[in-house]
Amino acid sequence: MEAGKLWRQYIIAGITNILITSIGYCMGWTSPINRKLSDNSTGSEILGKPATNEELAWVGSLLNIGAIFGPFVGGYLVGRIGRKWGLLSSIIPILVGWILVVVAQNIAFLYAARILWGVGVGMTFTISPMYCAEIATNEARGALGSYLQMFITFGFLLVYAIGPFISYSAVAYVGIAFMPVFFISFFFMPETPTYCLLKGDREAAASSLCTIRGRSRAGVEAELSLIEADVKASMEKTASFKDISRGSNFKAFYISCALQFFQQFCGINAVLFYMTDIFASSGSDLEPAISTIIVGAVQVAASCVAPLVVDRLGKRPLLLISLCGTAVSNLLLGVFFLLLDKDSAVVPSISFLPVLCLVVFILSYCVGLGPLPWAILSELLPIEVKAVVSPIVTALSWLLSFLVTKFFPSLDRHVGFLVFGGCCVVSLVFSLLVIPETKGKSFSEIQMMLSGKKKEEKAKDNNVMKR
Repeated sequence: MEAGKLWRQYIIAGITNILITSIGYCMGWTSPINRKLSDNSTGSEILGKPATNEELAWVGSLLNIGAIFGPFVGGYLVGRIGRKWGLLSSIIPILVGWILVVVAQNIAFLYAARILWGVGVGMTFTISPMYCAEIATNEARGALGSYLQMFITFGFLLVYAIGPFISYSAVAYVGIAFMPVFFISFFFMPETPTYCLLKGDREAAASSLCTIRGRSRAGVEAELSLIEADVKASMEKTASFKDISRGSNFKAFYISCALQFFQQFCGINAVLFYMTDIFASSGSDLEPAISTIIVGAVQVAASCVAPLVVDRLGKRPLLLISLCGTAVSNLLLGVFFLLLDKDSAVVPSISFLPVLCLVVFILSYCVGLGPLPWAILSELLPIEVKAVVSPIVTALSWLLSFLVTKFFPSLDRHVGFLVFGGCCVVSLVFSLLVIPETKGKSFSEIQMMLSGKKKEEKAKDNNVMKR
């Protein structure tokens, strides 16, 4: 068999995820910028008056409202214009949002900008994992699925690192600069073979596969035939909402929804959007901006680990490890803030705890709970059902994120973190009992697991059908 160039998949996926880095920058923007907006001098200079706590809560949470609708836009575009051009189209709402940030004269500009960013986020989170899954071989599938979490953390770290130390406008110009970099880089990337075959263009699919695999036309023929068979099988079925409730599809659907619930109610977006405020309220001796940078750096390092180990250890063990870490760190944070509210004498001696707990939380989240729900979603569902389910699951994720980011600031810190910790414990039990391991398994094997069939039973069913 002709040897391919595995590195090409990683390079193409890396270029694809430049936009995901931009998304991380947009999402983390509130952490350093909220303090500028609420400050009497800088807030008045930017908006005419300092922003109130209620206004800042809306600025933080409105991105999630836009992201609820973005998946449906993205889901429509991937079918009409393809994965590649659908992803390139995601630039538009993000760029317009940054322009509104630059020209903002009052808080309404920022509300509109955050909603537009959310639309772009929802589109990107729908299309990017689909694109990466469709260009990946089985051995690279887990690693490429983990790219999303790794690259989004680069964006968070960048805005955490520069946001407190440069002007409000300069932060926005850096965000704008991502757009042409991504467009020019990704413009030269291929469309996925799956989409080409869905459109009946086998030669375009072959050309795409040759580029992605680094093989000759003859060298990709066998794989192309396998993809073509899967696509033809999926095209014979027209997926609708009714199909979600059937057999293994329903199990894949509720597992995907449950994973999104767990991902959001571990408190990740509350932590990332309001990290500087959390450190400021903890009374730690370490400067909040520096604490935030430390946690952001840990986030990047941890996210780089997942692509390296996910295909060796498997997704399920990593998910369980991740949930243990997030549960313990959330519960300890809840206890710390409870002691702080009670003016306990022990607080000064454990002032290091918020930084330590958030480092553990981010480390745990990034190796499992961050990347794996999206990777598992891409693996569990047939092609035709994925197009229906992906927007629903992604919209659910952002609806839950809206609830978390809107109401977290109004909760006592200890209540918020204890609730998040409790949800992580429930998630751990669910994952132990329900989540299947997909490491090294083909799509048909995954479907057999979901339906509860063994290989022997499947073979028997096939023989009966042949007769």
